[in-house]
Amino acid sequence: MVIHVVRPGDTLYSLSLDYGVAMSLIALDNGLETPQRLVVGQALVIRFPEVVHTVRSGESLTSIAQEYGVSLRQLYQNNLGLKGQPLIWPGETLVISYRQEPGPEIGVNAYAYPYIDRTLLSTTLPFLTFLTPFTYGFTPLGELVPLDDAKLIATARTHGVAPLMHLSTLTQEGSFSNELAHLVLNDKEIQAVLINNIISTLREKGYRGLDVDFEYVFAEDAAAYADFLAALTQRLNPLGYPVIAALAPKTSVTQEGALYEGHNFSAIGAAVNEVLLMTYEWGYTYGPPMAVAPLPNVRQVVEYALTEIPSQKIWLGVPNYGYDWPLPFVQGRTRATSISSQQAVSLARRYGVDIQYDQRAQSPWFRYTDESGVNHEVWFEDARSIQAKLALIPEYGLVGAGYWNLMRDFPQNWLVLSSLYRIRQV
Repeated sequence: MVIHVVRPGDTLYSLSLDYGVAMSLIALDNGLETPQRLVVGQALVIRFPEVVHTVRSGESLTSIAQEYGVSLRQLYQNNLGLKGQPLIWPGETLVISYRQEPGPEIGVNAYAYPYIDRTLLSTTLPFLTFLTPFTYGFTPLGELVPLDDAKLIATARTHGVAPLMHLSTLTQEGSFSNELAHLVLNDKEIQAVLINNIISTLREKGYRGLDVDFEYVFAEDAAAYADFLAALTQRLNPLGYPVIAALAPKTSVTQEGALYEGHNFSAIGAAVNEVLLMTYEWGYTYGPPMAVAPLPNVRQVVEYALTEIPSQKIWLGVPNYGYDWPLPFVQGRTRATSISSQQAVSLARRYGVDIQYDQRAQSPWFRYTDESGVNHEVWFEDARSIQAKLALIPEYGLVGAGYWNLMRDFPQNWLVLSSLYRIRQV
């Protein structure tokens, strides 16, 4: 795999000649909507086929996989055009393998809402270990708020991906309730009802574990939250269900702020099987323009977490989105729009601007002026920024990557991921 940064004068044709890779493969792999118009500064992933197969009449994807001794999952990873579906036609060319050394094995989890586009879901599932439907809330009486997760679970299973149940304090209004958390954390009867309901749902739906995400927990509830997680682990582990807890991106034990004070890294790390570091949202909807997950900030969180929690328990959070801020930024008034990496590149192409790359943050960005004369600043993820983040996993000996979230198309991410690592299945 090579990550090529587009220079002035580059075309898909010239890159095809330079790298000896078909134009159609470069375009398909990178999700190029208008391949004849590359953007200066745009990152492109170039993969080099080693073994290819031309489909013959009467063959199936299964028979081809058996012929070469590879899995269907591997064929889906190698051929994004299949979109995770076993539909092939005579004359179609499939990549059986690429010229690359197999990397270390890591886990990959990703979150998805029930309304995710089904083609997008099936395309990306072959790159996952776990899929986590978002989210089960609960009432003040400990009853779970239903989630329409049946199709997500069924589709995950067809791809050999294990579903994880997600529990949070997210309300119908879309905010995390510290009051709801306070109630369940301090009332053992409600807590017992909630845990029993969780177990029933895990069994009924066929989930393989539980992911808990209580955000903005009151500082005075920090010990009670860790105790609740320990109670969940004690009940669920004997039944075969691991417990994972999402952690705010803290950088010290004394870090102040409503997001951080209720998360005691040491106590939570001891209480659960694994944790997810939510290492994103430095650049956010109501904040000033900046990278969503600047690499130095991510490193700082990981390095603090490692002083409190063993590396083999830690998942690295990875963002699959960017933001477009109107300028000038005014605190309390400016609101950024969340966009995909594909949309970001399309904006740069539409307004004829070059994409820049911040070497310190390890993140791409650019500015443009829209038709109304409003200036904008965009920060997003590309193949380079994803590679930089994923490199932290083996560097620090972490479990793997947890993506927030699958709802936006980002084919380059999956190319980089599968080129660097073998993806664990359970």
